[in-house]
Amino acid sequence: MSGTAHIIGAGLAGLSCAIRLTDEGRSVALYEAARMAGGRCRSYHDSSLDLTIDNGNHLLLSGNATALDYARRIGSVDELVGPKECAFDFLDTRDGTRWRMRPNASRLPWWIFVADRRAPGTAPGDYLGAIGILLAKKGATIGEAMKCSGVLYERLWGPVLLSALNTEPRCSSAALAAAVLRETLAAGGGACRPLVARRGLGTAFIEPALTTLAARGAAPRFAARLKGIEFSGERATALDFGDEKIALGENDRIVLAVPPWAAQELVPGLVAPDDFRGIVNAHFKIAPPPGQPALLGMIGSLTEWLFAFEDRLSVTISGADRLMDDSRESLAERIWAEVAAAAGLPAELPQWQIVKEKRATFAATPAQQERRPGAVTRWRNLFLSGDWTATGLPATIEGAIRSGYRAAELAARS
Repeated sequence: MSGTAHIIGAGLAGLSCAIRLTDEGRSVALYEAARMAGGRCRSYHDSSLDLTIDNGNHLLLSGNATALDYARRIGSVDELVGPKECAFDFLDTRDGTRWRMRPNASRLPWWIFVADRRAPGTAPGDYLGAIGILLAKKGATIGEAMKCSGVLYERLWGPVLLSALNTEPRCSSAALAAAVLRETLAAGGGACRPLVARRGLGTAFIEPALTTLAARGAAPRFAARLKGIEFSGERATALDFGDEKIALGENDRIVLAVPPWAAQELVPGLVAPDDFRGIVNAHFKIAPPPGQPALLGMIGSLTEWLFAFEDRLSVTISGADRLMDDSRESLAERIWAEVAAAAGLPAELPQWQIVKEKRATFAATPAQQERRPGAVTRWRNLFLSGDWTATGLPATIEGAIRSGYRAAELAARS
């Protein structure tokens, strides 16, 4: 590929695309409408807490091969930490039961026959219900593919699938759930070790990428919002930033790595997801108590996942549309009451921050899955990237980076 790849958007999709292209010595120009990179995967200094926090908590698994490859390319893989073996801690807040789910490393799931490795109150045969997801027909929902009730669903499948899809599992795409299961739990516990960014998403995924790109002469241009794209025949011919218009040479490419609603404004006739789900994150400025798990799944409570960082406790609540109109103060009080009880901490509310993302991900329903476009467009020099494109996965870090790699491959060989 000669010419320049103009990448619009410096979230994970755009950054991973730029890293791949510059790894191969390609010329890249990167533009970002905001004043910082990262999109939904970013860290920032919160003045009310006087802490650097993530805009949202994200969990990776050891089976997320593309995300780990990206971290290796930018030299930050050591920022992702987790247990040496697959282990997930849970608390059922309704009766106080605690357990640690420990799938074995190999694909043969003998762990379901060991009582202290599986969810309490479940039997080995219960776990076979998930096979329905793997065998589901095209367009089926999880509710149509498996039984969405019972102890195992409440203590494992429900919370895990909700966090992966950010959509009520019963109405979510069985195909997307199957894709997640095939690459993680069905691949054995070796692919399911939980990994968290020990010093935040920015340090793990964003800042090292920016440093790498700057060294290659591809630092992003910030506060550069694309107003329009000009087309002629089979090609995009110019980028209009309002105060500047950039004409595209015959060998130039565009990778559009922006949210779906922004892409639809720029690309005529683009069909893209148009239904979204929210996420609520809570951050509390308090050191976790000794022995607090790095990640705790909480059942039967408003709090779903409790993350323990060195300087704070953070909570993630998925599919949180119902909470968007609740006051931040009320949410902080309700969530902290649950966290304090779970962690054995004083009931007094510490300094807190609530972050609401109304359009955190596309709704992972069969209907929205059908609206996800591929990376190729009808213009031979314009490609799409983002976790909302047809990656085969839900809207995740792994999906975003995978889309960036795909766009880079297409741009390089087109």
